[in-house]
Amino acid sequence: MAVWERGKQTPQFTALAYVDDQLIGRYDRDAHQCVPQSSWIQEISRDNADFWVKSTGWDFGSNVVMDLMILKDLYNQSRGIHTLQVITGCELSGDNRTPRGFAQYGFNGRDFLHLDFATLTWTAMDAEAKPVKRKWDSEQHRGKLLQHFLAGTCVEWLHTHLRYGKEALLKIEPPTVRITHKTGSDDLGTLVCHLYGFYPKEIDVTWRKDGEVYHQDTFRGGVVPNSDGSYNTWLSVEVDLKERNRYWCRVEHNGLPEPLILAWEEPASVARVRLIVGVVLGAVAGLALVGAVIIYIKKTSRKPLPGGSE
Repeated sequence: MAVWERGKQTPQFTALAYVDDQLIGRYDRDAHQCVPQSSWIQEISRDNADFWVKSTGWDFGSNVVMDLMILKDLYNQSRGIHTLQVITGCELSGDNRTPRGFAQYGFNGRDFLHLDFATLTWTAMDAEAKPVKRKWDSEQHRGKLLQHFLAGTCVEWLHTHLRYGKEALLKIEPPTVRITHKTGSDDLGTLVCHLYGFYPKEIDVTWRKDGEVYHQDTFRGGVVPNSDGSYNTWLSVEVDLKERNRYWCRVEHNGLPEPLILAWEEPASVARVRLIVGVVLGAVAGLALVGAVIIYIKKTSRKPLPGGSE
């Protein structure tokens, strides 16, 4: 990402490198190279001291900075703060033989241009980007340079990273699931399905009512990273409390051998209290009944004395 603000001669440039969702490198402007951000990435540097230098051999940052200055002048925007965000990367399919590259540009916070690798032409994401699309389509070397980098160098890097970081990148941690209950008003309440500590981040969670997927009155939280690299999320549903036993939370994740299906269970402490209260009330009712029977028996067992007097 390049950022320019009024009063600055040149934009500030920063870059981050990821493999899947793990941060592996951060560009150091002073050193003009990428600095490793994880322990297994540092192993690559120990085995190949020139790896990170070669990784920044193509001065991508200078191109992004230059593009931002051109766009700023093209649209006559010399005030405020302007940004150019670029996402480039390569992906491998399941057989690790079919790479796919992508390049996406965002200007001032808006989706701007995407590269079509099949035709090496650009797709304008809004009307304002069309003049730039025509210009970049005519500059065929731009698309070819990206294609060469993403289909060649990027794929080589990815294979290297997968070899060194296999244990970290392919780890699987199943989610810990807990269901909580919030009481509302008018016999309504909320059931919340919490999911903690899972990896990878892809997870499917749904509420089911009588076995069928239930979307009505459901609210979903984002999949949020934890400090240890795992993820957490939640899914809630508003229900009639009298029918809460008809709702189940269903979870699918690579860390689970089969889908996990859970229902809300009343906490044991609450159940114990209710049991004790029930027993006490039952005992009180029983004592009251026994007392009534004794009084009745006493009353019915009293016989009149001879002569009609008591």
